[in-house]
Amino acid sequence: MARSWIARVIVLLVPMTLVGVTAVQGAPDGGHAIGIWPVGLATGCLMVTSRPRTPLLVVLVAVLATGSIWVGGRDLDVAAGLGVGLSLGVWTMWRILAQGRRERAELRTSADLARFLGGGFAGASVVAAAAALTGLVTGWGDPGLLALAVGTSHLGAQLTVVPLFCRLRYHAPVASRGERIAQWVLIVTITPAVFLPQDSASIVFLVIPVLVWGAMRSSPYEALAQLLAVLAFAIPLTTWGHGPFANAGQSFELSADGQGILLATYGAVCALVVIPLVLTVGEQLEHARQSAAERDKVQNIVNGTTGVAIIGTDELGRVTLFNPGAERLLGYRAEEVLGRLTRQFHSDRAVVEKAAELGVAADFGVVAAALIGKGATDMRFLRKDGVERDHWMSLNRIKDDRGQVIGYVSTSEDITDRVEAEARLVESLETERQAVERLREVDQVKDAFVSSVSHELRTPITSILGYTEMLEDGVYGELMPAQLDALRRVAANSTRLLSLINDLLTLSRVQEDEIGFSDRVFDLRTIVSAGTTVVAPMLQRRALHLDLDLPDEPMPFLGDRDMLERVVINLVGNAIKFTPEGGRIAVRLRVAPDNPTHHIVLEVSDTGIGIPVQEQERLFSRFFRSSLAQEQAIPGSGLGLSIAHAIVEKHGGSMSVESAAGEGTTFRVHLPPLTAS
Repeated sequence: MARSWIARVIVLLVPMTLVGVTAVQGAPDGGHAIGIWPVGLATGCLMVTSRPRTPLLVVLVAVLATGSIWVGGRDLDVAAGLGVGLSLGVWTMWRILAQGRRERAELRTSADLARFLGGGFAGASVVAAAAALTGLVTGWGDPGLLALAVGTSHLGAQLTVVPLFCRLRYHAPVASRGERIAQWVLIVTITPAVFLPQDSASIVFLVIPVLVWGAMRSSPYEALAQLLAVLAFAIPLTTWGHGPFANAGQSFELSADGQGILLATYGAVCALVVIPLVLTVGEQLEHARQSAAERDKVQNIVNGTTGVAIIGTDELGRVTLFNPGAERLLGYRAEEVLGRLTRQFHSDRAVVEKAAELGVAADFGVVAAALIGKGATDMRFLRKDGVERDHWMSLNRIKDDRGQVIGYVSTSEDITDRVEAEARLVESLETERQAVERLREVDQVKDAFVSSVSHELRTPITSILGYTEMLEDGVYGELMPAQLDALRRVAANSTRLLSLINDLLTLSRVQEDEIGFSDRVFDLRTIVSAGTTVVAPMLQRRALHLDLDLPDEPMPFLGDRDMLERVVINLVGNAIKFTPEGGRIAVRLRVAPDNPTHHIVLEVSDTGIGIPVQEQERLFSRFFRSSLAQEQAIPGSGLGLSIAHAIVEKHGGSMSVESAAGEGTTFRVHLPPLTAS
């Protein structure tokens, strides 16, 4: 690594010193300037080497510059002043262009060009100031003229050489090989030709069109090489006394230093023509490449979107883009519709209907204008085969960089199948709604029938029970034991039938709000205790244990005491009925711990046969009995829970169940608290 940077320093600074000696010696006799000293090599050395440290390298450049100027024929004090000035100009150029980094500077954009030119002119100003100060201190020549001569030579050397060390935006030559050869032939023939005449200075600018040609058509580094080739002819020929700049004093009545000023200015002008063109061409080619890449990307997306019709038009509505999705959905080939109006894709009826929907005139242009930028909407498209299809379409303007409308683009998707499916679904839902309505009517008829039959059966069964009691009491004579036993069976079954009828009537009246609830405030503890007492005899016959847990504080509630007591009797009775002998039943009244202000909970749990999970959602339906109850032949009508559920709901509460087969059951009644109105 050390050898690498040392080699780079030697390769750049040694030629710089030798060329610097030659430049000073080649300065015209009688002049005080130092020719076009190669400061560009020193600036390049700062950009392509990482070592030695920048101050040390700048001092080294100052020493070498001083030595080369002194060896070239200037006094040591003059050489020292100009050498220090050149090194400071080199540091200024590097500091501005490379922004203080020891690396190749970027020269790709307009901002980079501004730093390049700013650094060149700032460095030239530093060198000019140093030259003027040197002239004042040493008395060497006219300070102003010396400053102008050394400053312009410094600027020309920097502008022409430093770009070779920068990072340019590379691009392949636009010109063919034959065209590039022609450029070089013109460079090597025209440049010597225009620098041979002595009196016509303007002809030297005939080379500039060739340089412009190369800057616009060749690669960046080849264009810079052509610039250096022109200067490679111009500087030696002028030094050897050829060309209009060689005898500037005689031709233009200038001092001897005028030759160097004119030559350096010529080189700077050539650089100021070539370098901005090289950057501009590079930027344009890069933009063109990016634009082509974006265009290809968009084209690939458009062509790959086969499920969406993308149609582009010019500002007059003529088709300019018809992607494969449009071909598939509309049935046309792209070549069939390109250049034609999009009006052909819509029937008159579709236009009229859309105009009516939008509230505009029934004209295609007016409808299209109303759709622009309004978001997606449905629109019917006419296929090539004459079939109309529903599309979900959006229409938008295409604008250029100036905001001018240059066309329109529509994207649409065929939604005909979806629309038809939605129509079928709506029709199906309507059919289902009608079916549900018919079922509701049937259910109402059934309820009315059950209620009517129950009313009709209740009277004769009540009469039967009355007569059986009279027979059993011997009102119509003594009965034999066998007759009494049969009579008791009739009475028991009649009682069960009457209970079923009463349940049916109660459920019907609760559901239809025909029951007159007697609302009053009472203590819920009393109805739980009373309901439990009613079914207590059943506990003794089944050898079951009952745990009753009531709060110490009263729990006031507004409702129908008798109906809620019936709920307690039903739940505790069911727990007793479905729990085998030796089991346990727990009744608990509490306030919900998670939200005391929300509801009161009555909980009845048992260790009975349980309810299968898959049957629990039907538990509160009329006449439903679980499969386990049916298998074990446990009697019941399947109405008790329905009645309890209906009563709880009428009181603004709800019921829930937690159970599993063989694991017991827990019913919970949630009631709202009593609140002050």
